[in-house]
Amino acid sequence: MADRPHDQPKPLGDGSTPRLSSATRAADVIAYLRDHPDFLDRHPGALRLLKAPTRNSGDTVLDFQHFMLERLRSDLLRVQDEHRKLIALSRGNLAIQCRVHKAALTMLKATSFEHLLQIVTTDLAVLIDVDVVTLGIESTVTRTTRLPLPGIHLLRSGMIDELLGADRDVVLCTDVKGDPTLFGAAAGLVRSQALVRLSFGRSGPAGIICIGTRKADAFHPGLGTELLSFLARAVEITIAQWLERGR
Repeated sequence: MADRPHDQPKPLGDGSTPRLSSATRAADVIAYLRDHPDFLDRHPGALRLLKAPTRNSGDTVLDFQHFMLERLRSDLLRVQDEHRKLIALSRGNLAIQCRVHKAALTMLKATSFEHLLQIVTTDLAVLIDVDVVTLGIESTVTRTTRLPLPGIHLLRSGMIDELLGADRDVVLCTDVKGDPTLFGAAAGLVRSQALVRLSFGRSGPAGIICIGTRKADAFHPGLGTELLSFLARAVEITIAQWLERGR
């Protein structure tokens, strides 16, 4: 029969287990920690189980050991909280990235120019989880012209530079009221928006993709714009390809 591990007390004749004294248990803990000095590195959560030691010297000398350990415990909790937030943010970014990539593939599968425009102005909002997506195209036409889809709007010449600035391609706005010029009848839903410049070549008109959501803080100036820029490039490339086919 194999020997019983040394750290397990032998049962008594009646089957019960003798209770170890607190001094014996403490000695075992100290011996274990001495043999495993990296225990807290591997199990940082165990630090929260410890009570900070205090020492009453009976004089006016203050013992800072207690405060140092409390500060260490506080720092550990803060780091763990930041770690959880970072994991949640990474998962959220990955989900958004998957949505944008799926949207790009859906546009590539368009069977006609009209189908592509329908995907951009209707399906795209569902694919990237927003409330409305529209296209704005600058035009010199002064009178109202019937457009193929409700999600496409004619803008006066120079308006896109006014909205974005001549040297910017993306503008993110938080806590705004939607502009009917950009979002049409869905403007009332918009409380946060992303405006991204579109380029259809030197001979093509200036364009803009307008993304709106009812969440007031969905788009804010500190948000990364790489995925939005990728989506805009996918839109302009697929539209330009269909325009070339029609010539």
